Amino acid sequence: MNLQTFTEEFLRFDTTDCREAAAQSWFRERLDEFGFETVEWHADADRLAEHPSFPDDPDDIVVADRPSVAGVLEFGNPDAGPTLVLNGHSDVVPAEDELWDSDPFEPTWNGDDLTARGAVDMKSGVAACVFAALDVRDAVENGELALDGRIVVESVTGEEDGGIGAAAAALDNPYPFDRDAAIVAEPTDLTVVTATEGTVMKRLHLTGRSAHAATRWVGESVLPHFERIRHAFEELEAERGERVHHPLYEEFPVPWPICIGRVEAGSWSSTVPASLTAEIRIGVAPGETVDEVEEEYEARLAEVVAESEWLTEHPPEFERFTIQFESAEIDADEPVVAALQAAMGDAGLADTEARGATYGADSRHYVEAGVPTVVFGPGTIEQAHFPNETIHWPDVETARATIAMAARRYLAEN
Repeated sequence: MNLQTFTEEFLRFDTTDCREAAAQSWFRERLDEFGFETVEWHADADRLAEHPSFPDDPDDIVVADRPSVAGVLEFGNPDAGPTLVLNGHSDVVPAEDELWDSDPFEPTWNGDDLTARGAVDMKSGVAACVFAALDVRDAVENGELALDGRIVVESVTGEEDGGIGAAAAALDNPYPFDRDAAIVAEPTDLTVVTATEGTVMKRLHLTGRSAHAATRWVGESVLPHFERIRHAFEELEAERGERVHHPLYEEFPVPWPICIGRVEAGSWSSTVPASLTAEIRIGVAPGETVDEVEEEYEARLAEVVAESEWLTEHPPEFERFTIQFESAEIDADEPVVAALQAAMGDAGLADTEARGATYGADSRHYVEAGVPTVVFGPGTIEQAHFPNETIHWPDVETARATIAMAARRYLAEN
């Protein structure tokens, strides 16, 4: 089985909505066939509930039938060399079939472009890691080089749900050896990402007073109140963009973005809307904590409330919900970064400067656990979560070759 066939078969699994089990079983079987020593672990909801990224109630964390799987290759005297983890996730976000030009779970080719849900985020990247590890093994077995150490390839579950598999592995190492560094193959457009942004997820609820549309002046619509809050939050976003600086984020027009991704208001077209619920994602800069940024937005909301008699008497609810993402960053001088940058040069990739990303990734869990982790992979984040999600296949092959060379360098030099 080659890289292309492996990727196509992996993409055919619908791994949305906590349905990773079949794909993970298939993945483990392939690793067994390829000669990896396989490892499987399951997250514990009670353990994750103690982690700040996850809800406090274990019942709100879905872990059943969501195994994470890894394959281990050992070289020479494995305990005399380092262990490098190549990580990716098998879960994907839902696909709205009516917005796609093809079946999201049937890989479709247009020349060198591959379209499917997960092609970018991030089954192609996971596949590239598998075959990169095999390339290193082939080089060792052919006598091309001698190495001590290990390569671990992981396919974890629940990344889109906050990193269930990676968080479990970071909290409780599933291996009988330490991990020295990791590469997470998220789509970075083949650039080096050493910093990832955090997010705080908040739900806003406003209460008004309903009335018949014919006498709407006797009611209290929530919409003008929401608009004032929205404008205040956008002003704070702009202020933070000017005030909070990080050298890896100067290229972004909005470095710490907020997104009001969902709004539901009212109950009937002929009734003044008396309730509104909005779900909001707020960016957290590397070096900031979720708590600090949350406090800023809560303070700005309090200012809006103080200026409104109605909101003062009917205070909004503004609480966390779902998953929180802490920011993460490693030093660009880490050996794993140097190995990757050198490999990129060998592969003809000119842009080897460290960058920041405005999204979160499982890398944060490993960084928190003391494992220096860099993010590098094929595809662009602009295609992730999109209809007709497409990756340029030569970039996958380049990622495979680059990750293999980075692994060789890291194991040989550390």
